[in-house]
Amino acid sequence: MTDTFEALAGLVAAGQVVVLSGAGLSTESGIPDYRGPSGVAHRHTPMTYQTFTGDPAARRRYWARSHLGWRLVARSAPNAGHRAVARLQRAGLVTGIITQNVDGLHGAAGSDRVVELHGRLDRVVCLDCGDRTGRDDLDRRLRAANPGFVARAGAVNPDGDVELGDAQVAAFRTVDCGACGTGMLKPDVVFFGETVPAPRVASCFDLVGRARAVLVLGSSLTVMSGRRFVIRAAKLGIPVGIVNQGPTRGDGYAHARLDAPLGVALPALADRVTAAVPAAAARPVEVPAAG
Repeated sequence: MTDTFEALAGLVAAGQVVVLSGAGLSTESGIPDYRGPSGVAHRHTPMTYQTFTGDPAARRRYWARSHLGWRLVARSAPNAGHRAVARLQRAGLVTGIITQNVDGLHGAAGSDRVVELHGRLDRVVCLDCGDRTGRDDLDRRLRAANPGFVARAGAVNPDGDVELGDAQVAAFRTVDCGACGTGMLKPDVVFFGETVPAPRVASCFDLVGRARAVLVLGSSLTVMSGRRFVIRAAKLGIPVGIVNQGPTRGDGYAHARLDAPLGVALPALADRVTAAVPAAAARPVEVPAAG
């Protein structure tokens, strides 16, 4: 483990690191992941884009569950892992962050230059007119449309909804877009079966192409949406470091691999590599717009 930690520290200390983060980074903030030690994949099937747009009953069930669950995500606070990444960025060692998470915790921890690959749960988009609004506005509208809605929330899921029985959501009323009046509202996140916007993907590939190293944090890399950036780095000869609890589908590309809790490993890593970085080295780095 010491040799692996030292190898990771060497990668990060050289700078120009692009971080690729997944749900495992947020588990210590109380948001479960799908496939890690606290994963919910065995008991929860995530909503797909096709089901959401094609099945009104499924859409009502999603909004009833998410109406409760997103507040639990919104109240979550950055953990030591998020703060460590922000420290590395302030020290000028991390040039950009690609996150698969939709919780906004990188920004809350003080990071900038974050490409939110799968969007943000605290925004809502109309699939008809394209209008985007904050989730707080939708929350007020849903409260007004469901004054008697009382439900006991179960466990929160990574996509921001909670477990609710059918009887608890049967009377729940959804609302349409407030801008065009009739449009279908959807959280501004990429559902399973949906495509990440091409400009956003291109900006991520550009970040990786200009990196000296890619550091994967808390992702099993099971889904190609994130794993493609590791594959690109490997093809370009850019070393990859991975910190994750449990195996990943990118382990074969890893120059250094550490299996450890991120809330412990990342602060230790930041302590090690920032101690030797002069304050003058911390400087902003321009990255392309996420699109």
